[in-house]
Amino acid sequence: MSIFTGAGVAIVTPMKDNYEVNYEKLDEILEAQIAGGTDCIVICGTTGESATLTEAEHLETIKFTIDRVNHRIPVIAGTGSNSTATALQMSVEAAKAGADGILLVTPYYNKATQNGLIKHYTTIAEAAKVPAVLYNVPSRTGCSMSADTIAHLVKNVEYIVGVKEASGNISHVAETMEKCDGKIDLYSGNDDQIVPIMSLGGKGVISVLSNVAPRETHDIVELFLQGRIEESRALQLKAIPLVKALFSEVNPIPVKAAMNLMGMEVGPLRMPLTEMEEAHKKVLAEELVKFGLKLA
Repeated sequence: MSIFTGAGVAIVTPMKDNYEVNYEKLDEILEAQIAGGTDCIVICGTTGESATLTEAEHLETIKFTIDRVNHRIPVIAGTGSNSTATALQMSVEAAKAGADGILLVTPYYNKATQNGLIKHYTTIAEAAKVPAVLYNVPSRTGCSMSADTIAHLVKNVEYIVGVKEASGNISHVAETMEKCDGKIDLYSGNDDQIVPIMSLGGKGVISVLSNVAPRETHDIVELFLQGRIEESRALQLKAIPLVKALFSEVNPIPVKAAMNLMGMEVGPLRMPLTEMEEAHKKVLAEELVKFGLKLA
């Protein structure tokens, strides 16, 4: 039940000046991503400002994306929540709408024990009956999945097929792959760790960088898969300064700023996120140009 191999984009949700979701602009950037070689669309994740979308907007954005992509590449819907009931409802609706998979972040704020995580994910996956990717990002949620928990879920729950690993802890990634006997679709959740995670058996990345550099992000993965490791590593290292700038403030503040600097007009951020500080934006603009991207 593997969903994809390659570079998936954790795509932004464009907004109008009045902070409504800009579906016309979303259509444009979806087409640009597909044309740019992106292997999968991940809609309504952290980068898509899911935390400040209403449930109605969240589902409408997922349905819109599935309709527009129209099976050309897979679509994974971010449907996680700190409430199991909410995540279950959103996941079932996304599956009904035709999502190829769901992305389920660890419960935030109330958090959970490892036993709680097993019950949370098992309940959702068995109800949605669509391939599920777990999302381990403790820096944002305060909740981390152990390697044993991930291995238990992958081995015992039919629809749990992968993990987006954004802990930044390569030792944890290695332990996870060992515990799972490699039988898990592992994706880097950090753009500066694509090659290291692929060296441990990863299938690619779910990327913020892809919003501004889809072809290059795809190529990092594709070159590695082709065995052209030195070329893949060189492109990974070339991207490091830009990746650093894209995370100089909390995601998705910098990536939306970058896209607007490039003339993509993805609009503002919903509060409590605010516009990027000018000093950081200046560095971001410089790194975009150094990487070979054009500003508006």
